[in-house]
Amino acid sequence: MAQGRSAATSSFGWPLRLAASPQLLLVGLLLAACLGSALAVITTSHLTRDQYARLQQLEREQQQLQTEWGQLLLEESAWSSPARIERLARERLEMRLPDIDEVEVIRP
Repeated sequence: MAQGRSAATSSFGWPLRLAASPQLLLVGLLLAACLGSALAVITTSHLTRDQYARLQQLEREQQQLQTEWGQLLLEESAWSSPARIERLARERLEMRLPDIDEVEVIRP
């Protein structure tokens, strides 16, 4: 009976012989490639989520800056309106429009 058992195990080679067969190497290589691919997918997904969160943050900042820019344009137009400039010239600098006889035309 011992002879039958050793003959059976030696034909398969598993318990007694630990030499790697080409099929076993191929399976191990494919398993490593599959695990590497899975880790690459996980890493890429994580980086994509990080970049998308950063994009949303930058879009919010852009919207805030766009609003501030619009407010500054309105403020600039209010400060530089011709009516305001004329009023300040009259009040602060005591300027006035010249009479028609005070105007001189200079020709080149």
